Amino acid sequence: MSTATLAAGNSAVWRLARQTAPAPRAFRAVDTDGFTLVELLVVITIVALLSGAVALTLPDPRGRLTEDAARFAARVRAAHDSAIIEARSVSVWVSAQGYGFDRRAGGSWQPISEKPLRVSRWAADIRALIASDEPRERVIFDSTGLANQPLGVRLRRGDDAVTILIGAGGDVTING
Repeated sequence: MSTATLAAGNSAVWRLARQTAPAPRAFRAVDTDGFTLVELLVVITIVALLSGAVALTLPDPRGRLTEDAARFAARVRAAHDSAIIEARSVSVWVSAQGYGFDRRAGGSWQPISEKPLRVSRWAADIRALIASDEPRERVIFDSTGLANQPLGVRLRRGDDAVTILIGAGGDVTING
């Protein structure tokens, strides 16, 4: 027999075997109506991860109050340091609407216009409470860094509250 005849015969045998033999299980088309358990678990995992990522990016309302208190305290410390470095009195005033810093120059208080010590307003949802009947309370740091009086400023937003204390020695603390 020639090799051409064998090749033709083998080809026919293979065609016949493919038609009569059942296909292996992995290659058979499966008729399913729905999703497998693995597919459902993958989707649930993806949804859980995405919702966790969204929850972590939402701002914490209490964190904002603490951040505003920390920003105010840092600016008061900067005013304290400025009084010592420049060897001239610097004051911080606080009202229900905001706070600002003044420098003693030419016998009067001049507003400081440099960026960290500019006049700032409290956030819209924050209420500042000062223990005074005056609309503004002022603390003056002398050239040695001592304050003329202690001052407590309580920031409130809803049920949350933070107190910033300016001590007579010029120290600033946050109690939350």
